[in-house]
Amino acid sequence: ARLLNKTATPLLVGTKYDAFKDEDEDVKLDITKTSKKFSKAMKSPLIFCSASQAINVQKIFKIVLSKVFGLKCNVKQIHEVGSPII
Repeated sequence: ARLLNKTATPLLVGTKYDAFKDEDEDVKLDITKTSKKFSKAMKSPLIFCSASQAINVQKIFKIVLSKVFGLKCNVKQIHEVGSPII
């Protein structure tokens, strides 16, 4: 896609965090590791969110705007497995 659109800004969003947080620790670890690998390959931020629980929804917009307009992103990063990754 980047070959066709040089101005596209990649962003990997994991939805349904509300369902994810109820999974077993092994499943959470596997999903988080796989998501981080894809994010690294895409050279993009990774964000887990839940629209129904309003988790990280506004932060997605802040990150997108900062990436598109080259602004400093002041959203605190979260790396812990099982947490809503940012």
